[in-house]
Amino acid sequence: MECYLDNAATTKVSDSVREVMDRVLCEDFGNPSSLHKKGMEAEKYVKAARELVAKTLRAEPKEIVFTSGGTEANNMALIGAALAMRRAGKHIITTQFEHASVHAPLGFLEEMGFEVSFAPVDAQGHVNLAELLSRMRQDTVLVSVMYVNNELGAVQDIAAIARAVKEKKPDVVFHTDAIQAYGKYRICPKREGIDLLSVSGHKFHGPKGSGFLYIRDKVRVLPILYGGGQQKGMRSGTENVPAIAGIGRAAQEIYAGHEEKIAGLYARKRQLVELLSGMEGVQIHAVTERLEDCAPHIVSAGFEGIRSEVLLHALEERGVYVSSGSACSTNHPGISGSLVAAGVKKELLDATLRFSFSVDTTEAEVEYAAGCLRELLPVLRRYKVR
Repeated sequence: MECYLDNAATTKVSDSVREVMDRVLCEDFGNPSSLHKKGMEAEKYVKAARELVAKTLRAEPKEIVFTSGGTEANNMALIGAALAMRRAGKHIITTQFEHASVHAPLGFLEEMGFEVSFAPVDAQGHVNLAELLSRMRQDTVLVSVMYVNNELGAVQDIAAIARAVKEKKPDVVFHTDAIQAYGKYRICPKREGIDLLSVSGHKFHGPKGSGFLYIRDKVRVLPILYGGGQQKGMRSGTENVPAIAGIGRAAQEIYAGHEEKIAGLYARKRQLVELLSGMEGVQIHAVTERLEDCAPHIVSAGFEGIRSEVLLHALEERGVYVSSGSACSTNHPGISGSLVAAGVKKELLDATLRFSFSVDTTEAEVEYAAGCLRELLPVLRRYKVR
């Protein structure tokens, strides 16, 4: 049996997304900037996708800028907003819990003369709001807080955080990396006080290489790509129409029958948590008393006495695919910053796996994965962790 439980890394493209992309690649393949019929056909796909995405956020189509994915969206948001506001101040606040595509551009901004402060999180992965607010200063111009942590599935009360930040300093721009949240939650940026919001298409059955940045109307963000002035100058370069058409279709699909889909994800999460809880030497990270207070699609668990990489490959041999953390972090291997920030015990930092579900994950798959773990754990614990 093959059991794919690494959906926080990437999801399978849905059939209808593949079909619309195939049509754009092979039939309606014009350049959307061209003035002839083929160009106008391509432009219709871009316009339709922008409207579909905006509708899911109760936003205006003009507030959506398509990108090559979540990394570009985060870079565009952080670098573009910081540079636009550098005369007002050069202080930025984020958390210890962010993805590399947030921490890395902030590191670049530090080299440019900005100062970055980091707010801590607790064992459940929740930002300490009092600590975050205590770091705010007169020259603070930007605050960035991840909506759902990609490794632990911890969910922030983004609306409450944004409200508190703006009560203290109304002109601060508030950004959230919503890459693991979009498609799992109904997000309304205007109601929640979000100025900038980053999304990646391949996390909800869209294609890799697709994403978007929501930029609230009147919020200034400087472009980081210059050229032909596409997307009203915000993101120059010929639009990737197949990917844009694909992410538009994926956005429409994921929010159709949304409540039922999320209930299914929570059912799989509850099933796995209960099965893991009955196993010796297993600790589930950042799970609150109510599972519904955590993201529906991620379970992070530590396995005492077994290196995560060893267990990962042992499961792989049985057709079970999981991860040992963020897929992006494998290019820079090391101890997970998210686990450290959440206070996970030292002996579990290199003994943790992430299981993540999609709307296609079945009860039988979860049961099979748990059965494999029950068989493997006592065998692998015979080998001492080095």
